[in-house]
Amino acid sequence: MTRQKKGLWLLAMLIGLAGFAQANPEDEAAIRAQTMAWAKAYNGGDAKGVAAQYTDDALLLAPGVPGARGKAAITAFFTKDVAESKAAGVVFVIDPKTEVGVSGNMGWQSGKYTATIKGAVVEAGKFLSVSRKKDGKWQYIRDTWNADTAAPAAAPPPAPAAKK
Repeated sequence: MTRQKKGLWLLAMLIGLAGFAQANPEDEAAIRAQTMAWAKAYNGGDAKGVAAQYTDDALLLAPGVPGARGKAAITAFFTKDVAESKAAGVVFVIDPKTEVGVSGNMGWQSGKYTATIKGAVVEAGKFLSVSRKKDGKWQYIRDTWNADTAAPAAAPPPAPAAKK
């Protein structure tokens, strides 16, 4: 490749990246609002409201369980998870300082979260969500999160009782 062609290729790549980096602030705000709506529904015990944030073909990659593909599987996962969290008094808090990127009708968001019980942090971690805009609405197509520390090791099973 000649030096001139390399320079033109590099210029074209930089222009393409600059276009990606110049996201619409309204779309960025909408993606952030989508995440806040997720947290509000989760903390309110509204599993259907959480699942409404996902497309019909979304893939949820929650830690410690197989992936849930599609609205029905995602709704089933959150029905159980939200009920258990609400019963335990878990409050999910999203750090408002997130990173968001948008390119056309696709966007992503990453950031940090904490899960608390009675104000005490029981888990801190990070998340990454990919969203698609359809009919003016942003919905998750991929969503995953994990804790910053490993889950505590399970207690060993009790020793069998000695026979007499």
